Amino acid sequence: MSKSLKRVTDALAAARVEATVLEMEAETRTAGQAADAAGCALDQIVKSIMFGTPDGHLCLFLTAGGNQVDAARASALAGQPLGRADARQVREQTGFAIGGVAPLGHLTPPATWFDPRLLEFPAVWAAAGTPRHIFRIAPDVLLRITGATLADFTA
Repeated sequence: MSKSLKRVTDALAAARVEATVLEMEAETRTAGQAADAAGCALDQIVKSIMFGTPDGHLCLFLTAGGNQVDAARASALAGQPLGRADARQVREQTGFAIGGVAPLGHLTPPATWFDPRLLEFPAVWAAAGTPRHIFRIAPDVLLRITGATLADFTA
């Protein structure tokens, strides 16, 4: 088991959440790939969108697969201008590569916001730390265990 996957499974266990992590045959780097692999609607995929702050910290926006994060709304929520985080910064601070960023299990937990659209489903699927692993979870449980703030930040 990779270190990234182990951090996710450990975080789920620490939160006392039973979630089965699945290794998919195909890559799940994009929301479309993940939805196809899971056999679910695109919006049931939890995208982990990372933004960087001017002082080098990261902010995480957990959004439904078909939604786009509005940079101006995201910046307003963060209280400072945000820009896309680069792959190196994401890897260093979260421990995950882009395409496998999980909503939890980060090396340095970022400030996190949660898209209300995800709460419209009985279950959602999220990355489990690698480009081939995903897990199914109730969205209200995911909101609770990530400590995210529910907010409207999509375009």
